[in-house]
Amino acid sequence: MRILFCLLIGLLLCSATFGQEEKVKKLPTIAEKIANMQAYEGFFNFYWDEYKGDLWLEIAQLNTEFLYVNSLTGGVGSNDIGLDRNQLGGERIVKFIKSGPKILMVQPNYEYRAVSDNAEERRSVEEAFAQSVLFGFRVEASTEGRYLVKLTSFLMQDAHQVAQRLKQRNQGNYKLDKSRSILNLNRTKNFPKNSEFDAMLTFTGEAKGRWISSVTPTSNVVTVSQHHSFVELPDNNYTPRVFDPRSGYFPISYKDYATPIDQSLVKRFITRHRLQKKDPSAAVSEAVEPIIYYLDKGAPEPIKSALLEGAAWWNQAFEAAGYKDAFQVKVLPPEADPMDVRYNVINWVHRSTRGWSYGSSVVDPRTGEIIKGHVLLGSLRVRQDFMIAQGMVEAYENGTNPDPRMLEMALARLRQLSAHEVGHTLGLAHNFAASHNDRASVMDYPHPLIRMAGVGSLNFNDAYDIGIGAWDKRTILYGYQDFPKRTDEATALQAILKENNELGLVYITDRDARPAYGSHPLAHLWDNGERAVDELARMIEVRKKAIANFSEKNIPVGAPMATLENVFVPLYLSHRYQVEAVAKVIGGVDYSYNVRGDGQAAPRPIDVIRQRDAMTALLGTLEPSFLAIPERIIRLIPPQPPGYNRDRELFKTRTGLTFDPIAAAESSAAHTIRFMLEHHRLARMVEQHSRNSRTNLTLSLSQYLDEITGQVARRKGLTSYEKTLARMVEVNVLNQLLRLAGDEQVMPQVKAAVVSEILEIKRTRGVLRFNAEENDHCRYLVYLIDQFLTNPGQFELPKPLPMPDGSPIGCGE
Repeated sequence: MRILFCLLIGLLLCSATFGQEEKVKKLPTIAEKIANMQAYEGFFNFYWDEYKGDLWLEIAQLNTEFLYVNSLTGGVGSNDIGLDRNQLGGERIVKFIKSGPKILMVQPNYEYRAVSDNAEERRSVEEAFAQSVLFGFRVEASTEGRYLVKLTSFLMQDAHQVAQRLKQRNQGNYKLDKSRSILNLNRTKNFPKNSEFDAMLTFTGEAKGRWISSVTPTSNVVTVSQHHSFVELPDNNYTPRVFDPRSGYFPISYKDYATPIDQSLVKRFITRHRLQKKDPSAAVSEAVEPIIYYLDKGAPEPIKSALLEGAAWWNQAFEAAGYKDAFQVKVLPPEADPMDVRYNVINWVHRSTRGWSYGSSVVDPRTGEIIKGHVLLGSLRVRQDFMIAQGMVEAYENGTNPDPRMLEMALARLRQLSAHEVGHTLGLAHNFAASHNDRASVMDYPHPLIRMAGVGSLNFNDAYDIGIGAWDKRTILYGYQDFPKRTDEATALQAILKENNELGLVYITDRDARPAYGSHPLAHLWDNGERAVDELARMIEVRKKAIANFSEKNIPVGAPMATLENVFVPLYLSHRYQVEAVAKVIGGVDYSYNVRGDGQAAPRPIDVIRQRDAMTALLGTLEPSFLAIPERIIRLIPPQPPGYNRDRELFKTRTGLTFDPIAAAESSAAHTIRFMLEHHRLARMVEQHSRNSRTNLTLSLSQYLDEITGQVARRKGLTSYEKTLARMVEVNVLNQLLRLAGDEQVMPQVKAAVVSEILEIKRTRGVLRFNAEENDHCRYLVYLIDQFLTNPGQFELPKPLPMPDGSPIGCGE
């Protein structure tokens, strides 16, 4: 009986094992599984199941790396949220690996490598740092080493992190609702070297912010489209080019643990397109394969022509590097998809408000090779330049037809903007010092250069530069020159950089040019001219003339008179960016990205005369005569009528609905004060003064603060309106000093000088000897100081009125 029982158990186990084998054997072939599906042949073959709404992916090669890129084809339409149509997401190298019935999409860690022929050395680094498994699939069919997996869930995920972005922007908590999401077959395509997938995704939640409410028909339901690209990696025939901080390029970097001990562990290469001459030995040669950019079909005329022309300027730089027709710009063919990785694209993107434009790229993380250039141009930017010009002239002198100079200037700016953003997608970084070299680069942020032209008129002919600049040609030469055989590339590249210095071309990029903590006297955003102080003086004269001519003729007949404020804002604040440039001269340091042996000068403080000139110029923008808005203009501007609202592009007010000229002046004055009394700047003044034995060669912080507080305390010869403005300025200066005194990040020596100045203000303003209004003002100053000194940690300072929105330059829709 026992033997019989054992035999029975054995038979059952065998039966179970046989059953499992049968299940494995019953896994269908790929042909059987896709019998009733629509096939898409290409880089990765995939199949569409119309009945179930599923997409199936055929994986023919395991452990073979390719590039995965996610993007957003249907955006939200809000610059503040930052989810734009055709916006690129991240790129990463991935591969499929298999274990049993599971296939994983794995992202290797290319930040840490061992570039070595030794397999064990490479493996030791791979095992030392984490990888990332991006998704897991189950094999549903197989045929001779090819595997079929369901791709639907992968495509239905929030790869672009839309929900996270909405939460970060305080617009609400949203979750992906798959019941309201589908695959977009019209944008799902296959090509020999890339497979493109698209999905319409719906997010539901409770809207909390006004930004999302302003751009959605039903704010609790946000539907966008996300795109996924599987792209074949480039071949090994591309040679990376070394990054140099003086070159003007964006770098990629990684750590190479196979590097000899006496060399840098970090390897840096520039990002650039692959470009080769057909004949490298020729002075001028056609390219093996030219770089072609395609313009969005949705751009209307005359904008389309301006964008095409501006982008095409780059061919001038490639011609200077010895190429013939190597850079071309065309309109995107009707059958092409802008997200197809084969096309470098200039997208014309609409948002509900004005905002930045972007130049981004899909880059091979291994080498820095740019695979796809991708530009997003905000469509409302053109209206800002139109409005800047509108405030400068009698734009509608005959009542209806606008002065043609406004459109001409706006289109000139579009040409420059198109070239600028394409430049980023060629690998180029900003050069914010180019204005010092007579607008030597489109990679700067240009302010419209409007000049005086005789008595009472302004000249717009040179508002924006035309064509590629001298710096741009040099950067293209460094990045794209195809050197003849037997050329020592390292030596040739250094020769290019040395010649840049000999030509006097200055290069300073992003963080060094930012007005809050930047210190370089030549690198600024939205500026012009060789010297910041001289350009501010010139701009003030242009502003003065335009304000003198400002009238109802600046808007068309039939427009509400209140809309004059929209036009007046960019005119009144036209000096704002040049103020930032001048402020950087104070406590400024002149320097370059010099390397050992290149012969460039060491960092050096700006001389005291230039710093004093900058201080005097900035104090001029705090004068009541500068801040005062003429009475005739105040009388022109009524409150906003029904259907029109006060928005962030208009001046903030303290008077309710009415136009507030004092608040407008406060926004301008607070802007100057903020940059004059920026704590990094003041700390540099202390540091520079302490190092100089001849103290008359530097500007001491105490002297600087005395000059400011003394200037804003003067009332002699002022009208009643101007005295009110002067008091407003003095209050804002004191408030900024109190902020510095209470800020833990401020240098102790700066605090010491600031506290001393505050106590001096209390002493001098505590003596009442003026009229009633002045006495009230003095009592208020002393009250603020006493409140702060009593309990600095608890005292909450009044906040100055902010300026209307500024960058990316101007004010408009």
